[in-house]
Amino acid sequence: MTRPQTNALIVIDVQNGFCPGGNLAVPGGDEIVAGINALMPSFAHVILTQDWHPAGHSSFASSHPGKTPYDVTEMPYGPQVLWPDHCVQGTEDAAFHPDLVTDPARAVIRKGMNPAVDSYSAFFENDRLTPTGLEGLLRTLGVEAVTLVGLATDFCVTYSALDAARLGFRTTVIESLTRAIDLDGSLAAARDQMREGGVGLE
Repeated sequence: MTRPQTNALIVIDVQNGFCPGGNLAVPGGDEIVAGINALMPSFAHVILTQDWHPAGHSSFASSHPGKTPYDVTEMPYGPQVLWPDHCVQGTEDAAFHPDLVTDPARAVIRKGMNPAVDSYSAFFENDRLTPTGLEGLLRTLGVEAVTLVGLATDFCVTYSALDAARLGFRTTVIESLTRAIDLDGSLAAARDQMREGGVGLE
């Protein structure tokens, strides 16, 4: 099925770091790659996002003495989960999964590049103010509806989907083409947030 020209596929962070063997591996993260590849030809516009942290990023537990991964700390922009060092710029951990087809991508939106602010959403950094530029690109292309897939369901996919819906895009997440970290019930909470935020779950 070919989708209308006004539809875009946004593939969130299908990178080695979030797949088995990566520094922040999402269980089964590599299982969705073939399905995402198969979906791409039906969309006129494919956008990839890529977590792209400088070394020593403030969201890394290693940047906070006495903290361990998955602790939560308070940042100027609010609570921040502290992560293992992951997806550091230029490393193999940050590269796209080798089986992911990247040629159809119109653009790659890199996020998390500001060392002081993490960035889950494809649209905004975690300060909720600083844009990535994705909204402007989609508007210029005439996109009205977005479909999201990728990693991880309960963090970057959910944040991206909520922002897309809030910005007025018809937004759908294909759950079978996502995988979750599920930290202390974060997946169930994310599903509730998406439903309440007007995101369609398929």
